[in-house]
Amino acid sequence: MTKDMTTGNPLKIILLFSVPVLCGNIFQQFYNMFDTIIVGQFLGEDALAAVGATGSIMFLVLGFAMGIAQGFGVMVSQAFGAKDIPRLKHYAGLSLFLGLVVSVVLTLITVIFSKSFLLFMNTPDNILDTANSYIRIIFWGITCTMFYNIASGILRGVGDSKTPLYFLILSSFLNIALDLFFIIVCKMGVPGAAYATVISQGISAVLCFIYMFKKFDILKLTREDYRFDARTSWQLIAIGIPMALNYSLIAVGAMILQSAVNVFGSSTVAAFTAATKVEQIATQTLPTLGTTMATYCGQNLGAGKYDRIFQGMRSALVIGVCAGAFASLICAGFGRYIVRLFLSDPGDTVISYSTQYLNTVSCFFTFLVLVYLYRTSLQGLGKGIMPMISGIFEMLCRIATVALLLKPYGYWCVRLASPIAWIGAGVPLMIYYIVWKNKIKNQHPDI
Repeated sequence: MTKDMTTGNPLKIILLFSVPVLCGNIFQQFYNMFDTIIVGQFLGEDALAAVGATGSIMFLVLGFAMGIAQGFGVMVSQAFGAKDIPRLKHYAGLSLFLGLVVSVVLTLITVIFSKSFLLFMNTPDNILDTANSYIRIIFWGITCTMFYNIASGILRGVGDSKTPLYFLILSSFLNIALDLFFIIVCKMGVPGAAYATVISQGISAVLCFIYMFKKFDILKLTREDYRFDARTSWQLIAIGIPMALNYSLIAVGAMILQSAVNVFGSSTVAAFTAATKVEQIATQTLPTLGTTMATYCGQNLGAGKYDRIFQGMRSALVIGVCAGAFASLICAGFGRYIVRLFLSDPGDTVISYSTQYLNTVSCFFTFLVLVYLYRTSLQGLGKGIMPMISGIFEMLCRIATVALLLKPYGYWCVRLASPIAWIGAGVPLMIYYIVWKNKIKNQHPDI
């Protein structure tokens, strides 16, 4: 059930590993999309705007949790590639302990300050209370998100990308069913969508751990594997924190952009929410590729097979460019039609603003490819500092775009903020990888 990515054809291995990850990401996006569709269709434009207004804050907090979990998974993949099973088990055991500590701290902070975050982002008054009721429930469920991602990271670290998919599919269908039940039958409104998300993720996380511990011999942990020691904990934190901060830095930039969108009113917020959902669905192949390459690079680094890392990165770049072109076609060619799914009667303003946004960002997906490919690959190679620095670049680019372009150019600022941020983050990452690659080749002339 595990997959050793240190042998065999790199292109074939990358593609086969990516398929379950892609299916999982698509299912996740679809059940997020169904959340949005059900809210928009049954609760109206203001409710959709309220949920959309929380997106960047959720990314800030939940992205931090997911970054920690992915960092732990990278360490597992390196131990697996090195065939060091005792170290692998200890990484897995400590990941659970550290994940619990981080979850509790994040929950306390975010639940207390949720409304302050929304006020900071200029959330319109007519959706403020609704948005706060939604996001507080999501924050109470941070532990569910954290532990599902830790389980998924560990399994992917040992080369299993299928098991997380199965439980994500279960979570997706459960989430949709609970959405319909809580919103339509129980009349719970926007909070019902939040409860559906938290409950479905929690059930998926529990089942994933039960299955993992029973079916994977190398992941059957003993009490000794959970022992706390400073050295191993620091190794996990040293790779997990930069990945988590990277997510958070990107989210801060997204929050600044969301605050700029909020200035235009709830109709524009609804348009931006719908458009970004279309963008996320169309580009799901890119984070999939990133997740795959983090595991691939981690395992081959552990095995000391640099030639396979270089070969795999070349193949991944070709895959990414093709995937980016396909995503551009979806957004530019069909985006305006997909947006109509999110509202029962979208006005001209919603359609116009969402189409303008999608037409603009679709021209720059090649740079988004560079961000996803090189950022996660470098993290898999244990080079967490540069990806974090690229997150700073991405954040600063969004902030600068809003500061300089919002007043003179209005909505053009919203349309250009992400493309400028992708360029500012992606190009330095690519350059850093090339420099690292040449350094390794000089150290190992036989490669």
